[in-house]
Amino acid sequence: MSSLITINGLNKSYGKKQVLNDINLTISAGQVLGLIGPNGAGKSTCLQALLGLTSFEGDIEVLGHNPKHKRHLMLQDIAYINDTVALPKWIRVDQAIEYVGGVHPKFNRQKALDFLAKTNVPLNAKVSKLSKGMVTQVHLALILAIDVKVLVLDEPTLGLDILTRREFYNNLVEEFYDQEKAVIITTHQIEEIEHILTDVAFIKQGEIVVSEPVEQLKSRFKLVAVTHDQQAQAYALKPLAENKLMGMSSFLFDGVSSEKLAGLGHISTPSLADVFTGLMQKPLTYTSSHSATVSPIEPSVIKKELSA
Repeated sequence: MSSLITINGLNKSYGKKQVLNDINLTISAGQVLGLIGPNGAGKSTCLQALLGLTSFEGDIEVLGHNPKHKRHLMLQDIAYINDTVALPKWIRVDQAIEYVGGVHPKFNRQKALDFLAKTNVPLNAKVSKLSKGMVTQVHLALILAIDVKVLVLDEPTLGLDILTRREFYNNLVEEFYDQEKAVIITTHQIEEIEHILTDVAFIKQGEIVVSEPVEQLKSRFKLVAVTHDQQAQAYALKPLAENKLMGMSSFLFDGVSSEKLAGLGHISTPSLADVFTGLMQKPLTYTSSHSATVSPIEPSVIKKELSA
């Protein structure tokens, strides 16, 4: 796969507050990357640096262009949707289509019309008269009708109902994605996009703690449901996280073989949400008696433990 985006040593501060700390990512053609993190983790700031919307320290190259100096060239092959769709309220849908067609050389007017024909959005309606879901569909139609190589989505379905969110992502896969393009998505609804992601990067307090293909991540982590009688043996294998429910404990393990876990309880493959939640929780620390307590550990320590 050819590399479309490289980020090396990305740092960003606002005064004394360090927002991004040594971010390193490579996004290649064919990848759908989920950049996942809690509120305030630095997701949007990372995307803003990538798009040349904020100053930063480090090196970023997007499609061979530096967003600091060649942003106008970069934007010819990159599109962006965020959670606050910036369509003027006075414009009609058909006028928006005509406008984008007049300013962007890679816009396919017929593709936008074909996409909207599958929705209930009237072409003669003003944006101010449309629901939030309809406005998102118009924005998606305009973006997907532009033949770009990279699509960046920052919480694109925030505030939409579950049916509209599902339709949004189904349309994204059907209308945009192919092996020559890349998509970057940030969202809090990780369960809803897991099926379309090829890769994931978890970000915590401005640092990437995990970055790898989804299938590799799932083969690496194991989820084990353990009864009270087996908890001491489970603690001895040093799980990353524990979730207690109805007398059972669910333990998340990283890199522990199925053979070692077989006697503890039911083993399953965790979802991305399971892995993400486990890594974002305060990690377990252990006593010599094979019991565990929870204490705060910095992201840099998490990365060191995961790579050990």
